[in-house]
Parts: sequence; C-alpha cells; structure tokens
Amino acid sequence: MWRRFASMVYDLFPLVGLWIVAAALWVLVFHDVYDPQHPRPALRALLGVWLLVVAGGYFVVSWTRVGATIGMRAWKLRLVCDDGTRIGARAAMLRYVLALVSLALLGGGFWYAWFDPGRRTWHDRVCGTRMTRL
Repeated sequence: MWRRFASMVYDLFPLVGLWIVAAALWVLVFHDVYDPQHPRPALRALLGVWLLVVAGGYFVVSWTRVGATIGMRAWKLRLVCDDGTRIGARAAMLRYVLALVSLALLGGGFWYAWFDPGRRTWHDRVCGTRMTRL
C-alpha cells in the first residue's frame, strides 16, 4: 500500500506541470479569468472542471497506453484488468471518475483497500482492475 501512496505523491509533480500549462492556455483564452477584485464564479468553476479534465487525460492516456502513470512506473506498479490484459479507455475513464468520487468522500475508496483481501480500491473493484507489482 505504501507504494501506491508514494506513486500518487510522485504523480503530483507531472500533474502540477500539466495544470500550469492548462491554466496558461485558459488565461490566454479568457484573459482576465483570475481577478481577486472582480471574480467571475462561473469561469473559475469552469477552470476547475478544465483542470480535472486535463488530469483525467493524463491518467486515462497513461493507463491505456503504458498501463502506468509516471509515478506508478517509478514505484514499479502497473494497472491491469482482472484477467491481466491492458485496461481499455472506457474502464480507465470510469476508474478516474470513481477515484474522484472516492477522494470527495474523504478517500473512502482508497481506505477500502486496507481491508480488501486483494488490496483493491473501491474503484478497482467496480472497474474490474487491479494494481500489480513489476
């Protein structure tokens, strides 16, 4: 379990870089999106959604093409389907959305892995995926 946590922390670094680029593109399109004196709540909420979409793209592309994110590769972890094959795009998107729900519920789906005999998270169970060690 500590490898999973370490890989999640490690994945924050490329995500922050992607978020900076994505936010810069957003500002180029909407110019003054962040003005503390005159905030636009709708644009700020859409910026949050945009950053979640960018993060989702990072995870979905990493999981479907390589089977692992940068952090997972560093800690020698791989995401596979229950039968050992590579995860598909639909399952990867569903897994990402369910992981976000899990995080919103104070990480409940991640805590679930401590009690699961196969050390699978809630979103792994629902999507039919599992983490393997290389």
